[in-house]
Amino acid sequence: MVPLSAATRPEIPAPAPAALGRVTAATLDETYAANRANAEEASRMAAAHGDRARAAADRAMAAPSRNLLAFDGRGSGRSAEVLGDLAQAGRIAVLVPGSDTSLDTYDRFRATATHLRTELTRQSVPRSTHPTEPRPAAVVAWLGYETPGTISTTVTTTGRAEQAAPRLREFIRRLRDIVGPGPRLSLVCHSYGSVVCGRAAPGLDVDDIALVGSPGTGVDSAEDLHTRAQVWAARGSDDWVGEVPHVRADLFGVTVGFGTDPVSPAFGARVFAAGDGGHSDYLAPGSVSLTNLARIVLGETSEVTHA
Repeated sequence: MVPLSAATRPEIPAPAPAALGRVTAATLDETYAANRANAEEASRMAAAHGDRARAAADRAMAAPSRNLLAFDGRGSGRSAEVLGDLAQAGRIAVLVPGSDTSLDTYDRFRATATHLRTELTRQSVPRSTHPTEPRPAAVVAWLGYETPGTISTTVTTTGRAEQAAPRLREFIRRLRDIVGPGPRLSLVCHSYGSVVCGRAAPGLDVDDIALVGSPGTGVDSAEDLHTRAQVWAARGSDDWVGEVPHVRADLFGVTVGFGTDPVSPAFGARVFAAGDGGHSDYLAPGSVSLTNLARIVLGETSEVTHA
């Protein structure tokens, strides 16, 4: 494993996030435009600072085709990008990333969101049993927290997840405020992102929480997540996380490890098939896990194949 953000880098200047009022379905276009403008200004500031890589990353976020619910170019960066028509979507997936995800590595995270969006579109073709019933879906790539480095002490503790959980809860609350109570809302939580989802889960207004490549959630069972959502879990047979000890211990006042393995019977999640993929393959095109995740998001849970 090679960390993508392990090196220390100087602080990159960027403007404060755009000042937005209450976002509604009717004001989405204005919100997207304001955040694109903020990303464009962040690109100019990064370029003036001499950081051409960040300037290019920010400039890509500012493209007219990008729909940003949120953007903050400061530090490692924060964003929430929508793929699809959020105002019309009946099914919405929110992707929560794991370690080493930042604006500097955002392209790989966005690629996974694009793969899920493509698969949702493919599976949403009306069937003969429901020839006039479309199943529109949108995907939100949520980079709303400072992720830990793959090789760091923070990746073995819940500290970053505890900081991120209130942000995720607030984001889901705002998202429900935009789309209303009707759409089916699913969290897809990868790797350390599953620790974030575990911390945010109690009382969260979502229908599904899917944990993929999870080292654990910080609790002993799905019941301990205190959520009304259906909890799912999967691990590819070639995922190195399967070799990580699933323990939790208190060392000098710091909790290390994340407890029960989410794919174990003891945890109590609905375990679905993920094929033979590795840690970064859960949303790879054509994969078993991607097919199943799309079925979960679309509410076609009877078609999910099990491990």
